[in-house]
Amino acid sequence: MLGHDITEVCTMADAALRLTTLAEDLLGTPLPVRLRAWDGSEAGPTGGPVLIINQRRALRRLLWKPGELGLARAWVAGEIDVEGDLYDTLDRLAGLIWERGGDDAAVHPVRDPKLRAAAKALVKLAGPWPPPAPPAEEMRRRTGPLHTKRRDKEAISHHYDVGNDFYELVLGPSMVYSCAYWSENGTLEEAQRDKLDLICRKLGLKEGDRLLDVGCGWGSMAIHAAKEYGAEVVGVTLSREQAAYARKRIAEEGLADRIEIRVQDYRDVKDGPFDAISSIGMAEHVGSVRYRQYADTLFALLKPGGRLLNHQIARRPERDEAAYKVDEFIDAYVFPDGELAPVGRTVTLLEEAGLEVRDVEVIREHYARTLREWVANLEARWNEAVRLSSPGRARIWRLYMAASAVSFERNRIGVNQILAVKTPESGTSGVNLRPRAWTEVAKA
Repeated sequence: MLGHDITEVCTMADAALRLTTLAEDLLGTPLPVRLRAWDGSEAGPTGGPVLIINQRRALRRLLWKPGELGLARAWVAGEIDVEGDLYDTLDRLAGLIWERGGDDAAVHPVRDPKLRAAAKALVKLAGPWPPPAPPAEEMRRRTGPLHTKRRDKEAISHHYDVGNDFYELVLGPSMVYSCAYWSENGTLEEAQRDKLDLICRKLGLKEGDRLLDVGCGWGSMAIHAAKEYGAEVVGVTLSREQAAYARKRIAEEGLADRIEIRVQDYRDVKDGPFDAISSIGMAEHVGSVRYRQYADTLFALLKPGGRLLNHQIARRPERDEAAYKVDEFIDAYVFPDGELAPVGRTVTLLEEAGLEVRDVEVIREHYARTLREWVANLEARWNEAVRLSSPGRARIWRLYMAASAVSFERNRIGVNQILAVKTPESGTSGVNLRPRAWTEVAKA
């Protein structure tokens, strides 16, 4: 398929074949999926998923923003779709979207007459310029320094204040929006309960302990810690919708005397010390420029001997860490200003703040399975999800969760629970000599 004469290709009436040929010439590799174009034509390998280009203006988006962001805009707008297994499609496209590498794999049409001709033909096939405006769901361009309190609040609101009913549909009754802890044949609800219980046991919670739950979400961790372990809990979130939902749940459980939910930045918590702090899926929002401040703040809020459980997604290290860039699709549509760091860097920053890291548990495969369950929930109630949000928002969630599942499965990203202690000068950490007994799932 590669190396076709461009003049011959441009005279073809078959849009899918023209597009496949041009794309393969530009990319220098066969397309791994079959294409179906807006005129109903198809080209490419058979027997697998089909990438459907519903409207040719999707090509203008790709030409304007080559790579992930252009594809994401076309997907959110409904201009491209997938027929067949979405996970298989993303797995096949991973090499083109995420894993092409640096300059050696880049396309340089200006330097190569053949590629220059292919690019011109693709522009002609895409139709009239300019590209359409980005979908309404895209986060507007942000200005000012990263991770100020104002900017963090806007970013959190963009992601979490999209309707509690929508989150109930995706997450299920547990309302836990982080990696579950699976047994072989467990359900999602059981796996989320086991994760919360695992964290409580790692923190060594007991009756009357004060727990600070940073980024408390819809209150699930706070409720479990208070109900099952007798903890006194303060939960903080920047999302007003989450806080209202959590307070309602807590009142229904009769736990209002044990749990306080605040709409508050963790940097503004001043009523320590706490016996324990849980931070579950929150630290990804902190950012590299603020992470040491995050670690210092939590250290100061712990009493001597207090424990921190930091549950956080991590990325693979870069050869040149200065070259790390935030994922364009995630930044524009899902978690604005979110950043991932290698687990080693996170451990170092926690230790620099004065904490003693006592345990790191890798649960990467658990998150892939969790995400697949969330996608299944979304797909099973698709029409309701669209009604509760928008067609674009539902498509964003389906793509981001499925793509994230593939990323965890391929070890592009991971997730880790880091247990750290504010060990006093005596050196007595209070951690058992054989701490991994906590990984045995507690009986209900």
